Amino acid sequence: MKKLNKLASSKNPIFVSRVSSFLILFLLNLTLVFGQVKPAPDRSQGEGPYDRLIIRGATLIDGTGGMPRGPVDIVIEENKIVDIKGVGTPILPIDAKNRPTGATKEIDATGKYVMPGIIDLHIHTGSETKAPEAEYVYKLWLAHGITTVRGVPSGDLEWSLSEKKRSAQNKIAAPRMISFHRPGSGKEWKDRKILTPADAKEWVQYAHKKGVDGLKLGSHRPEIMKALLDEANKLGMGSTAHLAQTGVAQMNAIDAARLGLTGMTHFYGLFESMYENLDVQPWPVDMNYNNEQHRFGQVARQWNMVNPGGEKWNALLEEFLELDYFLNPTMAIYSAGRDVMRARNADWHSKYTLPSLMDYFQPSRENHGAYWFYWTTHDEVAWKKFYQVWMQFLNDYKNRGGKVTVGSDAGFIYQTYGFTTIEEMEMLQEAGFHPLEVIRAATLHGAEEIFYPLKKSIEYGVVREGLLADLVVLDENPLENLKVLYGTGAVKLNDETRQVERVGGVEYTIKDGIVYDAKALLKDVEQMVEKQKTFRESSSTQMKN
Repeated sequence: MKKLNKLASSKNPIFVSRVSSFLILFLLNLTLVFGQVKPAPDRSQGEGPYDRLIIRGATLIDGTGGMPRGPVDIVIEENKIVDIKGVGTPILPIDAKNRPTGATKEIDATGKYVMPGIIDLHIHTGSETKAPEAEYVYKLWLAHGITTVRGVPSGDLEWSLSEKKRSAQNKIAAPRMISFHRPGSGKEWKDRKILTPADAKEWVQYAHKKGVDGLKLGSHRPEIMKALLDEANKLGMGSTAHLAQTGVAQMNAIDAARLGLTGMTHFYGLFESMYENLDVQPWPVDMNYNNEQHRFGQVARQWNMVNPGGEKWNALLEEFLELDYFLNPTMAIYSAGRDVMRARNADWHSKYTLPSLMDYFQPSRENHGAYWFYWTTHDEVAWKKFYQVWMQFLNDYKNRGGKVTVGSDAGFIYQTYGFTTIEEMEMLQEAGFHPLEVIRAATLHGAEEIFYPLKKSIEYGVVREGLLADLVVLDENPLENLKVLYGTGAVKLNDETRQVERVGGVEYTIKDGIVYDAKALLKDVEQMVEKQKTFRESSSTQMKN
């Protein structure tokens, strides 16, 4: 310490810079180094649920893919939608005599749009180094109309289940939570490994008793994969998989689907299921998975190893359909690979991305997904071509009746929570989905993947009488422009004032009948970001002095 003090007093600029950065990060995380992300505080925002909430005069996009309709009045009692009443026709005055009455709370949605709450099926809640408070992440999700998330996982097993319970009880301002975990997780298993099929079945039984909803699998060897999936399916648990490159040659997407996997996340194993002239990707001879620029840069170079529209392509589509297989592509999380400059300078970073999160994104050999050691035009071109083929497969699957869902995986690769989910929806439109199909993917189909292993009808995901009140209220039409779902809204020229303005952003997110002011949630997030910036500036100034 004396040596540090002596060096600091010398005003050595390199030393001051390095020590300042170290101390800032150390102080930011001092209370968290021995544990999980800080749990969300008790809920102080959100009003309701109400005995009888009526949303009046809205245009409804119900999530099924059907035509919007309005004006309608939507009646919610406690946390259930009990009536959707047509109250006239567009342009003409509202038919007042047919409107439902007895409201204890009203929202005037005249000229506004209502759609189901968004379901994000691939989330993580952060870490103590990049987003140390769960409140930051939860409020970004709610502010973007996200009412249900599936953690894969959201954090360690015990922490995740605790937060899931608190959300279900509406003790915190957060989406409802579905909790998936990797085999072998949990305190009781910290000194054990899954080495045999019997071990695999024992862990699944353990996780089920704990309250885990499903399995996040890797590319396990076949006998272990089969045991995990057999037991999960027997117990009504869901499953998804990141079929990592380290094992995908032995367990690709169709291999896993045939063993009973409910659906896959990312793209790993998809292209490998339909290679034309090889059975494995021809990696460079110096390839090393632990070098993340190798890992993420080379994987896109599969784009020309498959034949879009060919025999293997069509056979895979048909078999996925027969197996009721769900595709959760998470395109947005890799989108910086197509244009890293755009991702690094996204509109929302200045106000809504924590400095600690932005630090995590910078090129680093330690931080996962920070693989920009020397990203080249060659890399970006490969990713652009890869996306063209990937998107064609997704669109073909959707057109045949297959179910594609929405997931973000934010918190890596220049992707900020909430914003990434909307970007994923935009990318589905780029793939060829009509905006109504995009919203269906983000709502109905997401709910169907959650409830599929339970063999139950959905309880949310569309706006229908009898279902839970998870809704989004917007003052702009998302079918016209999905960008109005971003917290930063969409840029538009006002021809009357001749000024550029931002329009849109979610107005209200309703989860379980509780009404959240999305703009107020964003303001909270902005203050959290400013607080961390101020702390850093103050700490840096003190070190220099």
